[in-house]
Amino acid sequence: MKCDLIVPRAKVILEKLVGGILMLAVGTGLISCAVDEAEIYVERPVEDIYNLAMDYLLDGEHDAAVLGFEEVERQHPYSMWATKAQLMAAYAHYLGDNYDESIIAADRFISLHPGHVDTAYAYYLLGLCYYEQISDVGRDQNMTLRALEAFDSVVRRYPTSQYARDAKLKMDLARDHLAGKEMEIGRSYQSLDFYVAAINRFRAVIEHYQTTSHVPEALYRLTESYLALGVTKEAEVAAAVLGHNFPGSTWYAASYALLRKQDLEPRLSEQSWLTRLF
Repeated sequence: MKCDLIVPRAKVILEKLVGGILMLAVGTGLISCAVDEAEIYVERPVEDIYNLAMDYLLDGEHDAAVLGFEEVERQHPYSMWATKAQLMAAYAHYLGDNYDESIIAADRFISLHPGHVDTAYAYYLLGLCYYEQISDVGRDQNMTLRALEAFDSVVRRYPTSQYARDAKLKMDLARDHLAGKEMEIGRSYQSLDFYVAAINRFRAVIEHYQTTSHVPEALYRLTESYLALGVTKEAEVAAAVLGHNFPGSTWYAASYALLRKQDLEPRLSEQSWLTRLF
């Protein structure tokens, strides 16, 4: 058996949390360390352990705070402090940038306490952990999707909670990020003259991310792609929709210029999917 299961720093922290260590000599020879000993911690009032963990948290010692909150649950598993400590441990992990551990702890809290008053925050914390790991649009967007799912849980389940407003804001930012990814792929297809594939990407932006900042460019790119394919009616509709919804946009000016080069005009059509959508 290892004698260094508790690293020196963590051992000092735990000694503070539990109020001292009783050393029990083991003479059987079954445990053979430098000194044959087992560590038995003295139970301490739950408020003392919790408050010390909070002190560590406020001092920015996040790992120490996690140990403290875990000690609360270990020593007093059935107290109300244990429930608080579970969520605070997740928060301490988050502050320490240990997102995977924070996600595990927050998920555990949700599973154990689905009806608790602080479960809204647990979902919100999940969203934050994923949100902080969102990468640029050129990379996999799995974290963006998970952040959206967690924030959506906050908004749907707890619409009047204090976290709902920020969750909505971050959902908008996450959607904008996903739309940016679609635009990047669409532009890439367009540069390779894969216009049908490009149109599908730009269409996805317009259909699924209508409130994002990428819609004007998506409509312009549709105008470009439809013209490249010779589908002039849809090109006219795309430009018309762009002009109607974003009349002062530089993207509309560019779309209008493209049409005029071919003696075309922005024109709506009831048969177009764009007209039905807008």
